[in-house]
Amino acid sequence: MFEDDVYYMRLAIEEAQKAFALEEVPVGAVAVAASGEVVSSAHNLCISLNDPTAHAEMLALRQAARELGNYRLLGVTLFVTIEPCAMCAGACVLARIERLVYGAQDLKAGACQSLYQIVQDKRLNHQIQVTSGVLKEECRSLMQSFFRMKRLKMCL
Repeated sequence: MFEDDVYYMRLAIEEAQKAFALEEVPVGAVAVAASGEVVSSAHNLCISLNDPTAHAEMLALRQAARELGNYRLLGVTLFVTIEPCAMCAGACVLARIERLVYGAQDLKAGACQSLYQIVQDKRLNHQIQVTSGVLKEECRSLMQSFFRMKRLKMCL
């Protein structure tokens, strides 16, 4: 883990909190250029946009590509509060990001280390450096609080 990982993960957590406030699954993502500049940030908007692909990672990758003027995000590090799913992990590989940093594991859908290892699969033409567990308790707690709230609302 690098010193700046905690700083950028806190920014991703801020994005996740925005999703929480919208009653979206609280996942946040921040794309950072090799220079250290934040080139994009996003949070889940699947419900708000009626778009199953509007995951925080997908939105952050799209925004970063527009900002950088290239669909290949060479040298970019993506910070995400929760381990990306198969769709988002695949998009990270296609975007050629250099590094992925995530907070908490997703034991049910994680496609970077938990269930699958898409971003490091040697059969693909690009592999991504992965750092996991950055502020994992904060990331996990946010997710658990969200689903606890959802369950309580269902019971009322």
